[in-house]
Amino acid sequence: MNSLDGIRVLDLSRVLAGPWCTQTLADLGADVIKVERPGSGDDTRGWGPPFLKDAQGRDTQEAAYYLGANRNKRSLTCDIAQPAGQALVRELAAHCDVFVENFKVGDMARYGLDWASLRAVNPRLVYCSVTGFGQTGPYRERAGYDYAVQGMGGLMSVTGERDDAGGGPQKVGVAVADLFTGLYATVAVLAALRHAERTGEGQHIDMALLDTQVAMLANLGANYLVSGQVPGRAGNAHQNIVPYQVFEVAPATDGSPDHIILAVGNDGQFAKFCEVAGRPELAADPRFAKNQDRVRHRAVLVPLLEALMKTRPKARWLAELEAAKVPCGAINNLAEVFADPQVNQRGMVDEWAHPLRPGLRLVASPLKLGATPVRRERPPPLLGQHTGEVLRELLGWDAARIEALQQGKVI
Repeated sequence: MNSLDGIRVLDLSRVLAGPWCTQTLADLGADVIKVERPGSGDDTRGWGPPFLKDAQGRDTQEAAYYLGANRNKRSLTCDIAQPAGQALVRELAAHCDVFVENFKVGDMARYGLDWASLRAVNPRLVYCSVTGFGQTGPYRERAGYDYAVQGMGGLMSVTGERDDAGGGPQKVGVAVADLFTGLYATVAVLAALRHAERTGEGQHIDMALLDTQVAMLANLGANYLVSGQVPGRAGNAHQNIVPYQVFEVAPATDGSPDHIILAVGNDGQFAKFCEVAGRPELAADPRFAKNQDRVRHRAVLVPLLEALMKTRPKARWLAELEAAKVPCGAINNLAEVFADPQVNQRGMVDEWAHPLRPGLRLVASPLKLGATPVRRERPPPLLGQHTGEVLRELLGWDAARIEALQQGKVI
């Protein structure tokens, strides 16, 4: 049994933020019906290479990007630009608990698939809209993309090397505004389902990438609002903790530069680090004894530590610091990540019986629930793979009716 057994989601979202939300709901046991355009489907199906290779080693039309955000779902094709397609979605919505869409503001109303229209069909429906800027405000009609939102929402102003180090603004390596919005949307959907369970009333959820990006500024947003000081880029250093950054260590065996992360979170850990480093007097120095002092004297302390860290190789630093319980870590590439014994022991890779590639390996859900584990039943679906199945199961349609819509290119 899964946590969301019995919950059905009609998913009209595509790309990443919406699909990330619905994939999480699907992992938790919801029956997610992914509604896609006939012929092309979700944009990310074509966002490659890399593409999935079949059992014979040939490229398919399934991009890895799509595969990473659509497990445990069923795919139904439907052309919502046609009145018959709109009618079909309304009929399906009457049998669903959740509706997720990420169309531009106003598009759903043009199709008769907006919150007001579907609430009339299903008063208990939880309707989640995911857009770049929300349903209100001067930017509401703009298309929203993660990259632009990382810039507009302040993240890029604090990401990247310092200006005095020759750096400039950088985006994060994965689409964090999309991913965070998907996770916040998941939380909102679960809360709205609880409300609907208690009251019998659905509600509209208005999720915006920019809102999420501003919220996830976290301590940096609070720093600015409290101090009035605009934070800049700190490279790999922490704005509020010292030493908490990447340090170069002695070169690797092949002579190439090597690095580790040192993440000292409190004064006790700093004292332990100084013992391991053979410089216990640094922890007693009034300039460095407390974190607030280390932050104020960062420009003095960090160069001392940079020289010190270069005296030992990575493996030795990691072994000695871990033994002393000083937080630290290697900087792994993805091959090293997926070979890591901890990652493997935690089951962070799943194998799926994909129809084009048996034994397909994908990143697993990190959710580990003791009584209701996440579902591992359906690999990311082929385009329209479940159209007939869903129409027969939910709506009781016969083969002739399904065939008629196929002939009309509605499905």
